[in-house]
Amino acid sequence: MASKTDDTVPFTDPEGFEHAAELLASARRITVLTGAGVSTDSGIPDYRGPQGLWTTDPGAQAMSDIDSYMGDIDVRREVWLARRAHRVWEAEPNAAHRALAELAGSGRLHALITQNIDGLHQRAGVPEDEVIEVHGTMLRVMCMSCGLRTPSAVVLDRLDDESDPRCVSCGGIQKSDTISFGQRLDPEVIERAARAARECDVFVAIGTSLTVHPVAGLCDVAMMARAPLVIVNAEPTPYDDYAGAVLHDPIGDVVPALVARILDR
Repeated sequence: MASKTDDTVPFTDPEGFEHAAELLASARRITVLTGAGVSTDSGIPDYRGPQGLWTTDPGAQAMSDIDSYMGDIDVRREVWLARRAHRVWEAEPNAAHRALAELAGSGRLHALITQNIDGLHQRAGVPEDEVIEVHGTMLRVMCMSCGLRTPSAVVLDRLDDESDPRCVSCGGIQKSDTISFGQRLDPEVIERAARAARECDVFVAIGTSLTVHPVAGLCDVAMMARAPLVIVNAEPTPYDDYAGAVLHDPIGDVVPALVARILDR
């Protein structure tokens, strides 16, 4: 292991940072899993952190239930208004997003699996075909009857005249093209994510609590394929004891520093 001093690596665990950097520098195929913690520096709150959306407003979690949404027009109306007011529409990619885009540009990013629905990885420059959105995207709206997909902006523009905008094709109920509680994840998307975990040389989990399965289980898939696990997250996760390196410093500092190191800049 390269010898570095605390002055050289200004993080809580300099040795852990160096080990993570070495694991990544030696990898040709890096698969990254990102969660809500990656987007907090862009002004989008996470869900389960100390100041998370569901921590501070438990009612917000109930609004994500598919049965309530489909069966109650008042819930849908509230959800549509919340969607229009969401911070994602003004958000910009932050330093971590941009660093991961640099990693993609280097050719060493095998895949970027994200639990986020904000599209900021793509806006930062990660190619669309390298991003696996396991929970969908709020940038599109889907008709629950005919499956028509429409850009969210088109549907949100109708809210001044329609409190529960219906599908223009069949009149069906529409919702954000995201996975709600009670909905199944797309098995093809999950299999693609599992394949990316199996095929990588190192698996990096960033800004995710690693408590939601089956996505958290991708760590197991990678480790069973003998890929080391690196975790970057503010709070401890259930996988910390199994990781080759765990870094609890701010994501907006750690991720750009790791990418700069492994790209030898």
